[in-house]
Amino acid sequence: MSDQHAVPTDGPTAGPTDGPAPDLHAFIAGLPKAELHVHHVGSASPRIVAELAARHADSKVPTDPEALADYFSFTDFAHFIDVYLSVVDLVRTPEDVRLLTYEVARDLARQQVRYAELTITPYSSVRRGIDERAFMDAIEDARKAAEADFGTVLRWCFDIPGEAGLESAEVTARLATDDRLRPEGLVSFGLGGPEIGVPRPQFKPYFDRAIAAGLRSVPHAGETTGPETVWDALTYLRAERIGHGTSSARDPKLLAHLAEHRIALEVCPTSNIATRAVATLDEHPIKEFVAAGVLVTINSDDPPMFGTDLNNEYAVAARLLGLDERGLAALAHNAVDASFLDPVGKAHLADEIAAYTDAWLAAR
Repeated sequence: MSDQHAVPTDGPTAGPTDGPAPDLHAFIAGLPKAELHVHHVGSASPRIVAELAARHADSKVPTDPEALADYFSFTDFAHFIDVYLSVVDLVRTPEDVRLLTYEVARDLARQQVRYAELTITPYSSVRRGIDERAFMDAIEDARKAAEADFGTVLRWCFDIPGEAGLESAEVTARLATDDRLRPEGLVSFGLGGPEIGVPRPQFKPYFDRAIAAGLRSVPHAGETTGPETVWDALTYLRAERIGHGTSSARDPKLLAHLAEHRIALEVCPTSNIATRAVATLDEHPIKEFVAAGVLVTINSDDPPMFGTDLNNEYAVAARLLGLDERGLAALAHNAVDASFLDPVGKAHLADEIAAYTDAWLAAR
């Protein structure tokens, strides 16, 4: 991690048992941000989920937004996957896809997210009968409209749903590399879903194809399995960032490798608690990551499902790491540094973060 944006492990704010000061919440609310680990369907707000459920009456998903809080209470990671897939099943038409994508961008813009790499699972939609070209057109139309209307730049990560096996890997790789279908906003290739019983090495040929086509490698690993899964993602999938990587803290050699090679961890604290990947927030390994010099980014994963958003995740990080405004700005810079935004865009967003922080502190 560069000295310029080093995140301290302790700072002026209180320790993990206390929350950030009220003015720190206000600082976070206005802080320009990038988000690198947020799922397309998993970002559907209760309002949008309820609207989609009402469109498709055969679904078991509640149509009452207030009832969704109970529906989104997870007993373990497997239960989370079941619930997640039930929401995926609500996205059945290109119109559903376009609505969802545009509204996700609206919610990101409200949090001052200037740039987001949205993880999309096209296999889940095309196998439900949505035409491949219509799907691509829907996400691209929403992306362009969102940038024009909200100023938020969206890019795509196409990910393999690991629970669907190698057939899904083949379809995802084809959609990501076929020049006739590949959307303009696509920048990376990922792997999500359960880790237990879904070894990373089997997906090597598909990542090789995606990387050869110019896409960046960003698989999930080490969320509900041990550090060996992160090593597999690095070795076989040539990961440039790791989704979650929670168990990396158990392997000092892995932490040293991540730090040395500036391979960022996409950390999603509230998600890790909701899916029971980590028992409590106070046990979250984010502090060990930072102490080891690992490039840490803060993300929201599936925010409405976990009752959170990116602003709240920054507040959680402030509490766990004891950060002040400068420390939070350093986290925001980390996301820019680790993103696949073009160099001009990175410089512009980094300047905006710095200017906002300087102005905030000068006004205190």
